[in-house]
Amino acid sequence: MDDATTGVAEQLEPLVARILAANPSPFTYTGTQTYLVGTSDVAVIDPGPDLPEHLDALIAAIAGRPVRAILCTHTHRDHSPASRPLAAATGAPIIGCAPLALDDDGPRSDAAFDRDYLPDRVLADGERVSGMGWTIEAVATPGHTSNHLCFALVESGALFTGDHIMGWSTSVVAPPDGDMGAYMASLDKLLRRDDRVYYPAHGPEVTTPQRLARGMIGHRKQREGQILRLIDQRIGAIPDMVARMYVGLDPRLTGAAGRSVLAHLIDLNNRGLVRAEGELWTRAA
Repeated sequence: MDDATTGVAEQLEPLVARILAANPSPFTYTGTQTYLVGTSDVAVIDPGPDLPEHLDALIAAIAGRPVRAILCTHTHRDHSPASRPLAAATGAPIIGCAPLALDDDGPRSDAAFDRDYLPDRVLADGERVSGMGWTIEAVATPGHTSNHLCFALVESGALFTGDHIMGWSTSVVAPPDGDMGAYMASLDKLLRRDDRVYYPAHGPEVTTPQRLARGMIGHRKQREGQILRLIDQRIGAIPDMVARMYVGLDPRLTGAAGRSVLAHLIDLNNRGLVRAEGELWTRAA
């Protein structure tokens, strides 16, 4: 996908096509990937940012077919805003994650929340949407955001992972809504599944999904271990931890790295392993 062309429908398997939005950045990689599922009628997964050229590309790829559902994995602004003009153009319902809009002025390395997202139907874990020859099941995966869903294509064993698992980097887990404990539990949930392939919203498809999920769990545990060792060395301020944990990090990502460290610290605190003393973190007594 590194050299993928925006606005062109790429057929990945008989029931799945992918269209790349023109919103590349250090945080979205080559851009947000929207997926069309179905042949005679379709579902649209993660319609993406509200860019006129992306909407035109989606309408062209849909090619007059009935749209049964516009499905959103979560409500960051690179994922859900195009749901509204697409619904207006096709008459399709907006279905999927619950609405969520937070006031969050902290440094992020992902898009802010889409405050205008309003679904016609919210899917709970295990609920399904279907069309001619396809069935999509919601898989609740909170952590990146509290409302995050993945979508399983029952007929082919594909899982559309949104930002929970991406094909190019680890997911952002940024408090107050991002929750590291929930994220780890969601990774473990996917590890117990037998999905054939992951189709993430950013980056290439993942053909060894359980291996990647296991690797991401290991990566987070490694970060947790680093934090505990730094605290044992009396390095308890988050900026000092970031400087030692993320050597050579792009300065634009320093704030977001701090949020990730904070997410780990909150999880460790909830487990009774560390505590906050003002701006410093120490081992729990």
